[in-house]
Amino acid sequence: MFVKTKMTTNPFTVSPDQTIPEAQELMMQHGVKRLPVMHKGKLVGVVSKEDIDRYSPSKATSLSMGEITYLLSRTRIKQIMTKDLITISPDALLEEAAILMRDNKVSFLPVVDKKSRMVGIITESDIFDSFIELLGFREPGTRLTIEAVDEPGIMSNLTSIIGRHGANITRVAVYRGATGKSAVVVGISSYNTTEIEKSMEENGFTILHKLQNFKD
Repeated sequence: MFVKTKMTTNPFTVSPDQTIPEAQELMMQHGVKRLPVMHKGKLVGVVSKEDIDRYSPSKATSLSMGEITYLLSRTRIKQIMTKDLITISPDALLEEAAILMRDNKVSFLPVVDKKSRMVGIITESDIFDSFIELLGFREPGTRLTIEAVDEPGIMSNLTSIIGRHGANITRVAVYRGATGKSAVVVGISSYNTTEIEKSMEENGFTILHKLQNFKD
């Protein structure tokens, strides 16, 4: 799955010369925590709620509310924005985006194409949604988690069992362990999996967990 399939296109943005209150208003109005900063069509920075909070006077300040409001209204976004940005291509894999976020301790990435144009943003929430979709957690059907020995031919054996019972496999994920065994998550279109489970156990597999999602 690629970044371009999950990114948010046409995100809300601010200019470097806008003020902190203007950025705050945009964030509150649209329910976002960060805004790309654009100047003459180019991405020049990012301002987040955390950036604003760091710059804003603490509650222990001796300044009056009027003085605080005046101070913030005079502060331009270019004075507090983050300039050293980590970006990603729309053609990158979601796994690459997740690793970049994790390694650099950031919660989102601007998506920039080959012409250095920002075409969207991708966030942690987008990655989480993709993970849920990848595993088919909300799809109608049955989701089995199966313990299997990690050796050649096991997946072929497992899928052939499901095929013999006329069921369709919708999702597959493998979590490899350190003990020579793996947890295989299989999404199956059928709700009636009793015979499938029995055949799996007869062939040496162990059913660790079963989840069924029914249509609304």
